Amino acid sequence: MQNSTSVPAGSGELRLLRKKAASPDLLANPRYKVYELHSLILPGARDIMVYLPPQYFDNQDHRYPVLYLHDGQNLFDGLTSYLPGRTWQAQTTADKLASAGEIEPVILVGVANTGLRRMAEYTPTRDFKMGGGEGRSYGRLLIEELKPFIDETFRTRPEATSTGLGGSSLGGLISLYLGLENPGVFGKLAVLSPSLWWDHRSILEIVNQANPKPTLQIWMDIGMAEGARHVRDADLLYKQLLKQGWQAGADLMYMKAAGAVHDEDAWAKRLGDVLRFLFPSRTPKGTTR
Repeated sequence: MQNSTSVPAGSGELRLLRKKAASPDLLANPRYKVYELHSLILPGARDIMVYLPPQYFDNQDHRYPVLYLHDGQNLFDGLTSYLPGRTWQAQTTADKLASAGEIEPVILVGVANTGLRRMAEYTPTRDFKMGGGEGRSYGRLLIEELKPFIDETFRTRPEATSTGLGGSSLGGLISLYLGLENPGVFGKLAVLSPSLWWDHRSILEIVNQANPKPTLQIWMDIGMAEGARHVRDADLLYKQLLKQGWQAGADLMYMKAAGAVHDEDAWAKRLGDVLRFLFPSRTPKGTTR
């Protein structure tokens, strides 16, 4: 049974859900909330998972950056993940790093995919054989419907420099595309194991057209056991970003993870490094907040 409360979300609607599917520890955690988004831009309802940092209820005046992540069902809850029991362990990693002062506390927003429509929504261009290409509409859903709700409901810092977008595989691909298209909204990108092969690597031409270079901080990575072709594609993307003006170690970080394959366990292991790069602690070491 679900209890719901309707709330406005841009031009769509979100309803607060109490779901039996959630793991017991998440059901008992007041910092974890699940919503359902009914979009007017794209068909199908999708779950929205919000995870607040440990410090959120301590200071009612403090505002926090936000990281939006695709494939939300794979982030927190082993009962909803694509492979049961295997998640990004996002809440555990974020809590540990925030409590230790290694990162700035950040609100995590997971946007669940809709199954059969995942490929269409997570691709920036239409492939002649595979279809897809609804990434721009998916971006409108995030920007026009979801983000206004998150900013109105929680104490966020809504500016682009405090707003991240990320995902893996096709989620990494669409994150890069939407960041390049909307740098005034998303200023931080987490591009994990991106599916650069899509539509004959059309994303490389999109990167090449990013002139002038947008103000974006980009984390990108690839597992060395994902296949030689995908590693080569990631190397090409990295070189293209450098050519466009990104600076290694400053606004661009590229990790090649030894022995890592294309799955949730691998991305879970890298999430801590992603958060450290995109949301470094603003509190000097040796001081308390």
